[in-house]
Amino acid sequence: MFANYFESQQRIDELAANPESLLLEGFTLRLWELGYAEITARRHVRAAEHLLYWTHKRRIGPANLTPDVIRRFDNHQRRCTCLTYGHGDWEGVMHGVRLFTGYLQEAGVMESLNPNDKPLDPELLVQFRHWMRERRGTKDSTLSTYSVAIRNLLEAAGTDPTSFTAHHVREFVLNESAKQGLAATKNCTTALRMFLRFLIAEGKCRAGLDASVPTVANWCLSSLPRYISADDVERIIASCNRSTPVGVRDYAIVLMLARLGLRAGDVVRLRLCDIDWKVASISITNKSSRLITYPLTREIGQAIVDYIRHARPPSGTDALFVGCRAPFNAFASHCAVSVIVERAMRRSGIACPSGGAAHVLRHSVATSMLREGTSLQDISLVLGHKSSVTTQIYAKVDLIELQKIAQRWPEVQSC
Repeated sequence: MFANYFESQQRIDELAANPESLLLEGFTLRLWELGYAEITARRHVRAAEHLLYWTHKRRIGPANLTPDVIRRFDNHQRRCTCLTYGHGDWEGVMHGVRLFTGYLQEAGVMESLNPNDKPLDPELLVQFRHWMRERRGTKDSTLSTYSVAIRNLLEAAGTDPTSFTAHHVREFVLNESAKQGLAATKNCTTALRMFLRFLIAEGKCRAGLDASVPTVANWCLSSLPRYISADDVERIIASCNRSTPVGVRDYAIVLMLARLGLRAGDVVRLRLCDIDWKVASISITNKSSRLITYPLTREIGQAIVDYIRHARPPSGTDALFVGCRAPFNAFASHCAVSVIVERAMRRSGIACPSGGAAHVLRHSVATSMLREGTSLQDISLVLGHKSSVTTQIYAKVDLIELQKIAQRWPEVQSC
């Protein structure tokens, strides 16, 4: 297996002579299966070899690798004076060590551990997330957002909910609002209300405490949707270099966002089985758990076919779009999709009018549909809005129709 990554017979013999050569060979095979490039795999094998060399000198077996041992090796590696290893790219070495210990866990050689050893969440937060999944069907992405505020509350007010008071809750919200913007503060208050309602339902705190969460001032439909022109959208799509695998993937993603008005999260959740080639349709489960079926146009269908046939690397996941570097996993979050759109905007010389580049394309789709005469009800169906009230914000950018109902200002003479 070493020969897949190493050409020098001397180097292969060195690895084979290692007391833990079977583990190194198994790790090398795992990297090969995951599709790691030659130069990257060599670095990771070297990191594993360094770890085994260091533990062997201290008579620590692979089965006894604990978080404390990994931390000690990390400290050693930063100032390493080993004759054949040194302390060059210590971050890269520790990444290779994490991959190697992950392989050892999969192989059953060592117990499961997290080298970073992050503290566990409070029990109340764990119970809340379980309750929200079971009772309300809340998605993990939403719970992850809620967890930030709840974790901060438990740290500030303690983990005994019987001691929570309205003063504690209001003071916490005011302190948080001073450190963040409007959207983050609204997320914070929403999370707190849901958390307090969970505590009340479970009899862990007094009833009515959820009413103490202050309301954030925010006027409905007060903002304008941020969008770009149809010509700029076409420039963004055309900026993807379709002669490379990454460009083929990015082209398919940007095209779907720009034509169907999908959310970035919709693209992340899309699976291979969600495409029905016989009836030419795509099924999307949006963030509200609603199933929406979109037509698979020839343009989008061809882009997806090109990606699957020529650019999508072998992967163990059924996600349609995966990363372009080993281990070729599905995107971790919607942020990866927004980054792809941001890069396409920079390449085409178009400034993003707001945060969330992928959502700008969604707004642009709705705006173009409205200007072409599509009703707000139909736009609401395409965008998957729960309520048509959400779609009404796009009426503000329909300048042609607004001019028809605009009244002349009586105190000012017409130009």
